[in-house]
Amino acid sequence: MRTKTISKPILTAKPRVNVVTLGCSKNIYDSEVLMGQLKGNAYDVVHEAEKLRNNDIIVINTCGFIDNAKQESIDTILQYSELKEQGKVGKVIVTGCLSERYKPELEAEITNVDAYFGTNDLQNILTNIGADYRHELIGERLLTTPSHFAYFKIAEGCNRPCSFCAIPLMRGKHVSTPIDQLVKNAENLVKNGTKELILIAQDLTYYGLDLYGKRNLDELLRRLSDVNGVEWIRMQYAYPAGFPMEVLDVMNERDNICKYLDMPLQHITDNMLKSMRRGLTKQKTIDVVNEIRDRVPNIAMRTTLITGYPGETERDFEEMQQWVADTKFDRLGCFTYSHEEKTHAHSLVDDVPEEVKQERADAIMEIQQGISWEKNQEKIGNTYKVLIDKKDGGYFVGRTEYDSPEVDNEVLIDASIDYAAVGSFVNVKINTAEDFDLYGQIVK
Repeated sequence: MRTKTISKPILTAKPRVNVVTLGCSKNIYDSEVLMGQLKGNAYDVVHEAEKLRNNDIIVINTCGFIDNAKQESIDTILQYSELKEQGKVGKVIVTGCLSERYKPELEAEITNVDAYFGTNDLQNILTNIGADYRHELIGERLLTTPSHFAYFKIAEGCNRPCSFCAIPLMRGKHVSTPIDQLVKNAENLVKNGTKELILIAQDLTYYGLDLYGKRNLDELLRRLSDVNGVEWIRMQYAYPAGFPMEVLDVMNERDNICKYLDMPLQHITDNMLKSMRRGLTKQKTIDVVNEIRDRVPNIAMRTTLITGYPGETERDFEEMQQWVADTKFDRLGCFTYSHEEKTHAHSLVDDVPEEVKQERADAIMEIQQGISWEKNQEKIGNTYKVLIDKKDGGYFVGRTEYDSPEVDNEVLIDASIDYAAVGSFVNVKINTAEDFDLYGQIVK
């Protein structure tokens, strides 16, 4: 009797998807959501893999905020499109803010990219790759940060009219995520080991107006604070005009809400604030900062400023310098003005030379460096709760509740003396301090 041979079908493995993220924490969040969907579709998905495979699908999540970010995005697209031409990767897909804003131009100039998508095209990206959008995975993410902290986007888009900002062009109008969905998302993260939620949006303080008819950030904070396992909640990107002061009451009530607030103020002189369409004056800006500090005396405030905005005079800049020196923000970053198409400010003359913009930014940061050094010296001898982010060489590196990842102070602990597990909380006594680093040892 002859045996019949049944040939088995050849199973073709799915290509690996390598996601490359540029820009801000909101892009990190979007990449993580995409990666979660791909993993749910049984794809091998990685983030910014060092070793490439010749059948990799590359998804580049771009930034289009200011000139430097746009150039970095273009350079990255060109890099991977050239690798595709060389047969070192299989497919290149571009998404995010740059392609939302400049899709026709990119399609005309970089033609060997397989597809361009915008900021709200998740389902279309998945379809292009060959995956399905799975509703049961809403809220699921594949974290690219260490698992103990996660960026937590509570809203998309922005309704503010700031003259210099192109974000509404790329992200659209403000849309809040419902509180119940955010609580569920937080619970899912905690199940996977997340201890710190870093709340992000284009404007946190607008949260809830579109859904509930009122600013509802305080209620959201209470609900998230109640999630078992959430040890820190941190707020970034709060707008000063119309800031809901009741948020500060919640901060005082709840131990797991960090005494930290990131509030970009951009400038201080009345004529600059008016031209920037910020919705408040110099005195109102000062009043907001003072009230926040009065209501939460130990709060750490971070801000960002812009130098070289159209029409900024030497007197404007000197006034801002003096205000920075007097106000003594705990953290501060400074950007040079970028003349962005289709923004309100683009109709103005970009009249401050680039070298002057940079000189002014450098001068602001020099003042802030001195302020940071003074404030850090005051921390010597004090003990702080520290979350350990990583081990780097001979040190464990962590942060206090007064510091965000990447942009703020780090606490370094000598690993040859003390032991700390990454992702754990320890109490650290500060022994020495520099302008942006603290050194200490664990208090047993």
